[in-house]
Amino acid sequence: MSIDLLHDKIRKLKNPLIVDFGFQHTLIPKYLLKEEGNPCRAYRRFCLELLEALSGNAAGVRFSFDDFALLSQDGLQILTELLNRARDLDFYVVLDCTQILSPWNADLAADTFFGTNTYPCDALVISPYIGTDAIKPFVPYCANGQKAVFAAVRSPNKTASDLQDLLTGKRLVQGAAAELVNRYGAQIVTKCGYSTVASAVSATSPDGIRALRAQYRHMFLLVDGIDYPSGNAKYCSFAFDRFGYGAAVSVGSSVTGAWKQAEDGREEDYVSHAVQAADRIRKNLLRYFTIL
Repeated sequence: MSIDLLHDKIRKLKNPLIVDFGFQHTLIPKYLLKEEGNPCRAYRRFCLELLEALSGNAAGVRFSFDDFALLSQDGLQILTELLNRARDLDFYVVLDCTQILSPWNADLAADTFFGTNTYPCDALVISPYIGTDAIKPFVPYCANGQKAVFAAVRSPNKTASDLQDLLTGKRLVQGAAAELVNRYGAQIVTKCGYSTVASAVSATSPDGIRALRAQYRHMFLLVDGIDYPSGNAKYCSFAFDRFGYGAAVSVGSSVTGAWKQAEDGREEDYVSHAVQAADRIRKNLLRYFTIL
């Protein structure tokens, strides 16, 4: 089962990290761009080399469908290659599919990503903000335990508070979104004690994480935003239960772009810097909780 699979990988590795390979031009070493000839092929090589090096150093990896669709005509073919390679390397594979703007869009996404093996993944990140229509098509695939969805109830970007932290009645908008997720998730609790219909939350919103963990004890939480200035390991720790279960931490440029922050700044060493950064972040997280 999908959440059980992630739970078991985190327990085995004692590592809750999911490395986000979100595309940013500034993260790709210039020598790769020069040698590969275009950003998409350079990004492919960048991802493949990091996947190989990070195997065993993270429970999962995360890619964005939109990144590859927008990069080039060959982008989606490269995405499929990377997803297959990630699975071969025994990563839990998460794919962002947040641009669901209509019920038929959601139906098509569920059938494409979960009903076929075109884009092999274990879970999707979706947005719940068009309502029930955004979640319902994915539930049958989650109900059999083979797939999972993380509904992004609170995003980590700076202006998320403009809408997601507004009060609606006696609760925040993000709280209303979490309740929508729980409406489906509470019915699909797996062996590990957590649901395959889960939430993505923000490391920049510690009070929100605390509230969700306290209110929804069967809701698995994917914590995003540890890379942001107002996110940190301590805030991420609020998502985990007393056994160190029930959550994973998504980390992006702090790992994939670690070479840019290194003292030597050698872009040729981007792989080794990424591995060192992943280990450093894991150790920092485990200062605040223990995975039993």
